[in-house]
Amino acid sequence: MKMKANEVRKLSAAELDAKLVELKKDLFNLRLQHATNQLDNPIRIAEVKKDIARVKTILREQQGR
Repeated sequence: MKMKANEVRKLSAAELDAKLVELKKDLFNLRLQHATNQLDNPIRIAEVKKDIARVKTILREQQGR
């Protein structure tokens, strides 16, 4: 489900905020699964972190305009 920057840029600020909340929940759940040794794919944590950074970067770019 890796997001591309050009896909994220098409979203509005409200959609980006909602996406950020969703990604943070995903990250929390992945970390919880990892702590309880139930996580199948630990690389998914890094992917979600990068998606969060991507959304934050684009939000910051839009605020500068």
